[in-house]
Amino acid sequence: MMAVTNYAAVVRPLQLLIMVVAVLFFARVLRVAQLQTKSITPDAARRSRRKSATLALSIIEPLDRADERIEVSPSVVIGRSPECDLAITDTFLSSRHARFSVDGGDLFIEDLGSTNGSYVNQERVVTRTQLERGDIVQTGGVLFEVVR
Repeated sequence: MMAVTNYAAVVRPLQLLIMVVAVLFFARVLRVAQLQTKSITPDAARRSRRKSATLALSIIEPLDRADERIEVSPSVVIGRSPECDLAITDTFLSSRHARFSVDGGDLFIEDLGSTNGSYVNQERVVTRTQLERGDIVQTGGVLFEVVR
């Protein structure tokens, strides 16, 4: 005896299920596209950044000072000279190498005419440069990470 199946009773619910899944998928795609095209005004972005904690510096190298946190308020000068706010004995640092400063809630670095230069994410600092969380800053042989 041959089993008889009702083709419409099996296929019709599967077709409906596939259509519902497709509609949900496209609705999700549209939602993501809408969120990504939503523009944020510069003022709104700046305000949201200020609500969170102020940026600071965390030493990566030299290893004997690793994980040391430096709060920058209002400015910190790094160099070999004992007169600097952050004096580090490093032959690649100039006596007054670079200045970190906070301006309007944003963190900046400025090279002070050092011999070996200052770098942010391996790009030489030629003008006052704004720093973002996660940036890697090199002054002489000293490495910092910008943290919250």
